[in-house]
Amino acid sequence: MTSHDRWILRTENTTYAVALATEGPWAELTAWGPHGAETGPSPLDWSGRTHFITPADAAPAEYIPYGLRPFTGADLVAQRPGEERGVWWTFSPEQTETTDDTLRLVFDDEVLGLRVALCYEAVPGSDVILRWSELTCTGEDELRLERFDSAAVNVPVTAGARLTFLTGQWAQEFQRTELELTRGRFEMASTQAVPGHAYAPWLAVQDAAHPADGKTPTYGVALEWSGNWHITTDAEPGGAVRIRAGRLPHEGAVRLAAGATLTTPRLACAFSPEGIDGLARVWHRYERHLTGDRMNRTRKVLYNSWEATGFDVEAGSQLELAGIAAGLGAELFVVDDGWFPGRHDDTGGLGDWYPDPAAFPQGFDHFIGEIRSLGMDFGIWVEPEAISPKSALHSEHPEWVYRVEGRPATLVRNQLLLDLGREDVQDFVITTLDRLLTDHAISYLKWDMNRPPTERGRPGGGPVEKQDLDAAHVAGYLRVLDHLRAHHPNVTVEGCAGGGARIEHATIARTDVVWPSDNTAPLDRLAIQFGYLLAHAPHTMSSWVTDAPGVFDPRPRSLGFRFVNAMAGVLGIGADIRTWSPEQRTEAARWIARYKEIRDVIHHGEIHLLNTPADATCGIQYEEPGGGRIAVTAWNTGRLDGAPLVPGRAARLRLRGIDPAARYRDAASGTEYRGAHLLHSGVPFPWTDRYDAELTVLTRL
Repeated sequence: MTSHDRWILRTENTTYAVALATEGPWAELTAWGPHGAETGPSPLDWSGRTHFITPADAAPAEYIPYGLRPFTGADLVAQRPGEERGVWWTFSPEQTETTDDTLRLVFDDEVLGLRVALCYEAVPGSDVILRWSELTCTGEDELRLERFDSAAVNVPVTAGARLTFLTGQWAQEFQRTELELTRGRFEMASTQAVPGHAYAPWLAVQDAAHPADGKTPTYGVALEWSGNWHITTDAEPGGAVRIRAGRLPHEGAVRLAAGATLTTPRLACAFSPEGIDGLARVWHRYERHLTGDRMNRTRKVLYNSWEATGFDVEAGSQLELAGIAAGLGAELFVVDDGWFPGRHDDTGGLGDWYPDPAAFPQGFDHFIGEIRSLGMDFGIWVEPEAISPKSALHSEHPEWVYRVEGRPATLVRNQLLLDLGREDVQDFVITTLDRLLTDHAISYLKWDMNRPPTERGRPGGGPVEKQDLDAAHVAGYLRVLDHLRAHHPNVTVEGCAGGGARIEHATIARTDVVWPSDNTAPLDRLAIQFGYLLAHAPHTMSSWVTDAPGVFDPRPRSLGFRFVNAMAGVLGIGADIRTWSPEQRTEAARWIARYKEIRDVIHHGEIHLLNTPADATCGIQYEEPGGGRIAVTAWNTGRLDGAPLVPGRAARLRLRGIDPAARYRDAASGTEYRGAHLLHSGVPFPWTDRYDAELTVLTRL
């Protein structure tokens, strides 16, 4: 629905309404919520609350520049170099474009020579609105863009905002964190050339007057950008809560040449009336949309040899592991770091991407053939952006490394970083990967990245103020991934960056799975995965069973706990299975077989998070499309002896969102339940010291 000054976008369950302001040349959000929320007075109307500030500063503006909005935070700061900052634009109705699913609003500042298009797209089959901006220099002089956010969005609240976000560090990513913001500013950001371990570029917002859990209306944003970024939330004096998000240029500003257009990253905006849990399902549906036809692929059970052999890769030990893994039911064998020359430790080899003949004396293809004869696909680990100072590549092309002329280079993990923003470096990476994937029967590629850029310069690359190294690196990274998707469509690509440091929608759209964390300890990993699933879908979440001890929570858990944990996403194994007893191998084979029976439910189903890892019992409910089967992964996170809170009484997990009148049968025990019982009383779990996790499958009768 549109009019000359109001536009409405509708998703499956959501309305997003935008109108021209009555007090100035900008667009305002008038409604965001369930269908029908656009009727009646806008809850975002702050008109009249402008004492000592301008109307623009109090407005729920969709996107507004410094100049029009001088005090409370602008989304665009532009100037001609050497002149005053500021944009004073006018609306261009003749350039406005709209369809049922898209909207494009155009504003011009003819004095400055800048055109700004605010772009919107409703994603079919989801409750996500995509927003971005296109900035065009229409004058004869270049412009300096100090800030150029993707979008700003206002959230209707009455008593301040409850922010839910995902924090962490290496080995402790995706920790659910909450903050109540009643006044002031909260900002998350990364300047590490990747989203980073400290914060995910994702935020959920609720009215702090309502409960954190349950069916509280919940709004969310997620930035699609693989480089430097920020998300800033302002609780403004008049009571408005406004979120701004965008990328951060490494150089502090970007120059926009005459006639050039800069397109910002997309900001995905989502809404659910069913709380944080419901918002997670919105994001999962959106990520299944991003995956496209690749959703129809079976995500195979993986074995990765890193934790068994480390850098000590040689054909004999790898084949020994492969034989055991195949016997357990693994479908894919991946050789991690150490398969190429000079890689006996982390001081050499990166950049010289050829199989090490000493490790594979009968030839790499013979080795792959042995793996495939066991009935498994084969994959390798690569770190295409990395380079070792001792490598042949570095001696041939030292100019390909990020560096600042005349300054010392910092080694991180004994390596440097290639400037992937250079086209010749991109071509080298593409040629290298093409050669590996064409010459050898490799069907799985794990792309890792283990260091941020430190001395981030490009000598000879022109004036520094005209560079945009962060955007160039992201463009190079995405170009390589797009090439892989186009030219090697059947190769499964895993995204990794020292664990979960580069997980956002641009990466998820181009990979098949991602690696949330290098920490595979049972209780640590459970907390990581619960946070991960708030923002990302289970079909993207690679998880391994290992023997790793706890880092942050050292309490031991059973092998079954580790398997149920890993099968909550895409199951893999990374332990040294040569050391497992016959009983452990038998148990592992049983878990793998059970996983294969229900992995389609896990990867395609709608989920509910049941309690949290802070509770003595927690779980995840997956319901397949159509509701024919429900899989519940459940864990005892309480006392080591498994003793229930009430002696003699089993712990229970109440299910959510199912038909109370339906009948369900437990596939293992044969017990039948009414949906009402499962909703009200829950599934029982009689935990003991040896029985601390379970996979329950319920079939609708």
